[in-house]
Amino acid sequence: MPEQQNIEYKQSWHDDYLKWICGFANANGGIMYIGINDTGKVVGVPDYKKLLDDIPNKVRNTMGITVEVNLNEKEGKYFIEIITMSYTVPISIRGRYYYRSGSTKQELTGASLNEFLLKKSGRTWDDIIEERATYDDIANNAVKIFLNASANAGRLPETNTSLDIQDLFEKLRIAENGQLKRAAIILFGKDPGRFYANAFVKIGRFGSNDADIIFQEVEEGNLITLLQAVVNQLNHKFLTRPIEFEGMHRIEKSEYPIAAIREMLLNALVHRNYMGAPVQIRVYDDKISIWNEGMLPAGLTSDALKRSHASKPRNPVIADVAFKGGYIDAWGRGTIKILDACKSAGLPEPEMQEINGGFNVVLFKNALSEEQLLNLGLNQRQIKAVMYVKEKGRITNREYQQLNTCSRNTASNDLADLVKKNIFKPSDVKGAGAFYQLK
Repeated sequence: MPEQQNIEYKQSWHDDYLKWICGFANANGGIMYIGINDTGKVVGVPDYKKLLDDIPNKVRNTMGITVEVNLNEKEGKYFIEIITMSYTVPISIRGRYYYRSGSTKQELTGASLNEFLLKKSGRTWDDIIEERATYDDIANNAVKIFLNASANAGRLPETNTSLDIQDLFEKLRIAENGQLKRAAIILFGKDPGRFYANAFVKIGRFGSNDADIIFQEVEEGNLITLLQAVVNQLNHKFLTRPIEFEGMHRIEKSEYPIAAIREMLLNALVHRNYMGAPVQIRVYDDKISIWNEGMLPAGLTSDALKRSHASKPRNPVIADVAFKGGYIDAWGRGTIKILDACKSAGLPEPEMQEINGGFNVVLFKNALSEEQLLNLGLNQRQIKAVMYVKEKGRITNREYQQLNTCSRNTASNDLADLVKKNIFKPSDVKGAGAFYQLK
């Protein structure tokens, strides 16, 4: 039986495993088995009697918590079961905090530790009073933009729209007793970067790889104005938009669905860890990615984002104001909107994954890039053939053989597979004149 989110197998006991127990206690609890290998096979522990006494004592002495320790037997081999409950207070071991995330243990430090401790105390980062800020730090134009947006969305009571800024902020719960919360600075601040160094968006244009950066720009400001500023910057300098004419009207179409870009950016700005690195947008010839620091909430996976899922915002105060302004909804549908927008535009399914301590979304410009073809399981011969057809328009069986220096049988099998994968379509012509084109 393989290891799962809340189950860990160890062949023998080492005191270093106390960190795993600490991680379970700080997360959703879990079970550790001593005397079972990684495949779930019972190998037994010879010193089980001693461990039955030692483990509970070591847990209590190092962490101040209790665990349930049971002795089990299978086919004459004894193994130990350690059941750890989830604790509502933060648990540390020798001053260090650990957390079970997925199937791995991670030590919490810096911004992630701060976020964890706030969560355990029933608070979130954006709900804390910013002692250094006053209403002179608020940008009135951003408030006006928000009020117009909320009026169009119909999510803010009309009585709130006529309030002065101080009363409005109290109603929005981004101020308390005349003092601004961090959320107010992020949403409406004149210069959020003065308070939080990395509250900006970095945009880079790359060549063939991440080391090949061609140029870059930085957009600073509050969340309300950043949304439009980043889109404008992308359109102005980073994206090539094909222009079509219909009658006398000039129509500009973005390389990527604007709805998808908007949702990606909103997700990054609303759900990012504001004590971590800035939001990073990378633009390549055939794709664009948006990364924000902050892993997915516990219990939420990348696959779950592709279907209906609960909304679990990292910054609930910021998210609530964004909802009232009509920027996001409160049902966790942002990622589904990204998928739907790409599907409607005939683009490949976006990639969504946790990486480098954050969350990354990638949009692909077309389904026939080498990266996408590899994801579809094509071999190098088939990829070379697709690139050939993109340039020449068609390919025959003989040309496939010559291109890849392979037998007719190999070429036939590869081409049949490309047809099966809906990448190639065979010509109506059969026999010697047969050829294949892109579907």
